[in-house]
Amino acid sequence: MSSKTPPLAKKVPTERTHHGDTVVDEYAWLSDKDDPETIAYLEAENAFLKQETAHLADLQEQVFQEIKGRTQETDLSVPSRKGAWWYYTRTEEGKQYAVSCRVPAEGDTPPEIKPGERLAGEQVILDGNELAGDSPFFAVGTSAITPDGTMLAYSTDYKGAERFTLRFKNLETGELLDDEIEDIFYGGCWSADGSTFFYTRVDDAWRPFQVYRHTLGTPDDVLVYEETDERYWIGIGLTRSERYLVLGAGSKITSEVRILDSNDPAGEFRVVRPRTVGVEYSVEHAGDFFYVLHNENAENFELATAPLDAPGDWTPLIAHSEGTRLLDVDAFADHAVIHFRRDGLTGIRVLPYGDEAVPNGWRDRVEAAYAGAAYEIEFPEPLYDVSPAGNPEFTTRRLRLAYTSMITPASVYDYDLATRELILLKQRPVLGGYTSDDYEQFRDWATADDGTRVPISIVKRKDTDAPAPTLLYGYGSYETSIDPGFSVPRLSLLDRGFIFAVAHVRGGGEMGRRWYEDGKLTRKRNTFTDFVAAARHLKQAGWGERIIARGGSAGGLLMGAVANLAPEEFAGVVAEVPFVDALNTILDPSLPLTVIEWDEWGDPLHNAEVYAYMKSYTPYENVDGRPYPPILAITSLNDTRVLYHEPAKWIARLRATAQGGPFLLKTEMGAGHGGRSGRYDAWREEAFALAWIIERGTS
Repeated sequence: MSSKTPPLAKKVPTERTHHGDTVVDEYAWLSDKDDPETIAYLEAENAFLKQETAHLADLQEQVFQEIKGRTQETDLSVPSRKGAWWYYTRTEEGKQYAVSCRVPAEGDTPPEIKPGERLAGEQVILDGNELAGDSPFFAVGTSAITPDGTMLAYSTDYKGAERFTLRFKNLETGELLDDEIEDIFYGGCWSADGSTFFYTRVDDAWRPFQVYRHTLGTPDDVLVYEETDERYWIGIGLTRSERYLVLGAGSKITSEVRILDSNDPAGEFRVVRPRTVGVEYSVEHAGDFFYVLHNENAENFELATAPLDAPGDWTPLIAHSEGTRLLDVDAFADHAVIHFRRDGLTGIRVLPYGDEAVPNGWRDRVEAAYAGAAYEIEFPEPLYDVSPAGNPEFTTRRLRLAYTSMITPASVYDYDLATRELILLKQRPVLGGYTSDDYEQFRDWATADDGTRVPISIVKRKDTDAPAPTLLYGYGSYETSIDPGFSVPRLSLLDRGFIFAVAHVRGGGEMGRRWYEDGKLTRKRNTFTDFVAAARHLKQAGWGERIIARGGSAGGLLMGAVANLAPEEFAGVVAEVPFVDALNTILDPSLPLTVIEWDEWGDPLHNAEVYAYMKSYTPYENVDGRPYPPILAITSLNDTRVLYHEPAKWIARLRATAQGGPFLLKTEMGAGHGGRSGRYDAWREEAFALAWIIERGTS
């Protein structure tokens, strides 16, 4: 019996009227972050949570020690070659943050790395621990080095609000320049000569909308571009060849790209092709031509080529395929690499150009090479995820790949383009005697209400007999795919007899662009019913018996929706930074990112049909008096993406309206969307969530 009753938020009726529909929101007052009563309520919820979960302290500590004990705390990443240096990061036991370093480069083979040992000739570029100091939160938003390797631009955030301060460091002397720029966004890039840095700023709705040009040593920065359409984000980068600056503007459904010779940073950007609503494209420089990846009349995207003097003149190279979603193209001096998705798995296709002389120039050469020499790299496991990773050099004989599966720890390979050999450079060490032979992974399929087959990725210990307690994870928005990958913390569940499963629901991108289209706008409910179908299938097929659902951000919306749709199916729900007050948020264009989100969710402010549809599923609007499973909602006060008041209001309404529970709210009072920033802090928070899940699955 609890010694303290749960907090009951006061009710202050606030009316909302749209399209003739008037709704009373009793907890709208919680959106005022500056109101002392709001902070007092959040602190009361934290105190109640601490009381209700005090009995989990020993289990949380045990799981934390398991995560820590399986992790090589003092470690190095595999160095990546860029110019005259090998770049890498390392971590040290007892320290929260990574240290960025480099050593002089010789040859194409990266230096051998040994746990616990530093590389000879190491130069520290950026020490996150030194920069963080005693701050409870710390994050780096930008880390960009000039093409000649002499100057570093980096930005820092100490609140979790994702607004950064930009500074410049001379890597030859170690000195900081006097140049300092406040309130910038993520990213940025240098001109070819390293004299000029381009960066972005956000508007009041947290939308990156301006690109500025900063010339070192000058006080006044120049506005290069401003995006006035509130549906579009912007960003800027430098091509791998370092020949072009690329300024991209994009909504959820439309792209527009501008390019500029990086040797002329004060010049005018030129548009590759003017925006056409519904057409997305990206541009890669390939020496004497461009690659363009686009979806014009090609739902799963098509790869085209274009001349340097007419980048909007697109000639197809790889035609659209209903079964293969083209994700990205990486261009190099002598080859190209296509990243794709087929049958729910990622893959790599290599296009070597060869040395043959072709009479009609680069286009015929590339087309001939693709027709005769292109091939795919094969991988042995039935479930896996692979992608190009860390390939900064334009001229190279090797391709760096990142590979993982549900039983194979994160692995780094170099693929030798001449011998077609995969060379394992490093597999993330998992201490404590882990062996993949003790575990097994499966692909299963659920059948949704409309007959659609929904893939489920499953992993368990071989000695775990099904049915067993199961953690079912889902996301299902923005065409984001939850690919089968490895997790050290997850072992603490699997070794306690849990099954872990991912429901690859519509709204994600696992099965191609149509999979995404069928889980957005006025087809959004498919995301939720797919997840419920997956949960029911796991029970009916004999996999799971007590299913705990977990998801975060837009996946937190999924959690709230399925708790309303089928509360009886779940033994518990973990919703992290959950987008559970979606309708109220998307109705308010003054809130961060709302207008941009209309292409994903619809525009309920101006469209009565969208309003009614969103109202039918948004979690906060649909809480009722039925018994609900135990729910743990986790949020952060400084989150700029899903504001803290969404889960706060949701828990308040659940507690006042629903049966069952308990309903718990955990608010991190000094962090943002990603939670706490230090790795030990993050492990401890994950251990807390896992302890709660373990109790739900075994009680």
